[in-house]
Amino acid sequence: MNLIINEFTLAAVGLVLLLFAGDALVKGAVNLSLRMGVPALIVSLTIVAFGTSAPELLISVQSILDGQPGLAIGNVVGSNTANVLLVLGVPALMAGLAASQSDTRKSYITMLAATILFIVLAYFGPITWWHGAILLTALALSLLDNFRDARGHMKSDAAEEEPEGADPDMRGWKIAAFLIAGLIGLPLGAKLLVDNAVIIATDFGVSATVIGLTLVAIGTSLPELATTVMAAFRNKADVALGNVIGSNMFNLLAIIGIASFVGPMPVPAAFLTLDLWVMLGASILIAPVVFRNQRMGYRWGIGLTLAYVVYLYLVLTNGA
Repeated sequence: MNLIINEFTLAAVGLVLLLFAGDALVKGAVNLSLRMGVPALIVSLTIVAFGTSAPELLISVQSILDGQPGLAIGNVVGSNTANVLLVLGVPALMAGLAASQSDTRKSYITMLAATILFIVLAYFGPITWWHGAILLTALALSLLDNFRDARGHMKSDAAEEEPEGADPDMRGWKIAAFLIAGLIGLPLGAKLLVDNAVIIATDFGVSATVIGLTLVAIGTSLPELATTVMAAFRNKADVALGNVIGSNMFNLLAIIGIASFVGPMPVPAAFLTLDLWVMLGASILIAPVVFRNQRMGYRWGIGLTLAYVVYLYLVLTNGA
């Protein structure tokens, strides 16, 4: 029993280290880029977007290096499902999410397209470098489109909005400290989390894929959950929806795309019959919120959260 508690503790330490290191890397990279004269727009679309997905990326890469590719793909699919059902469900249950003031339809359609593309490629698995090349090409096209849209918005605005983590007064030594903390903490946290997650899976007689779909996926979705809860209390549905949509798209296109070049990722049979379709179904479920600007009240919260609990039960009982 003490050994199991130890493994959970070490996995939790690894997760916390990942989250703090990822945040530190974003802050350091953003402020270094701005100091070097890189436009805030480019920093927002690239460094911030990639930096906030750094924990998931490091987990996926470390899992493949450790011979546990199921944990890598399970983390991404599980995180995307948790992002919709849990990250939107809990805030809707607690405070409700007001109708979004911004038009998120285009980014939502892009996310759906990325989800469908990933599912199609999964049927031609295992996921290898050529699958990754397709996903990364789709990511590049999406970023280019976002860049063009953002430049169009910039022309109509007097000031360019500062990216997340920007601090014009941050000193050079502090920027260096953030960068070093991020670059050291991310791989260390990933190693701790992956190693102990695999041990936990063995102790409980389940596969690393199941741990990726549940324990690791929920853990890596905690920052999105915290951000969305705060957005709900501040009536910022735009932030909540944009956070989930952007995170899901990056998970599929960037993380799986990059990780596929590290090593092949076999697609478990259970994914083709359950998990991928739950991920797609969850994404389709929020279409009325996106296209009709519906408010997500407690009924939405109950429905989404309950759906996630049922999904977790199915994953744990089937054993993926």
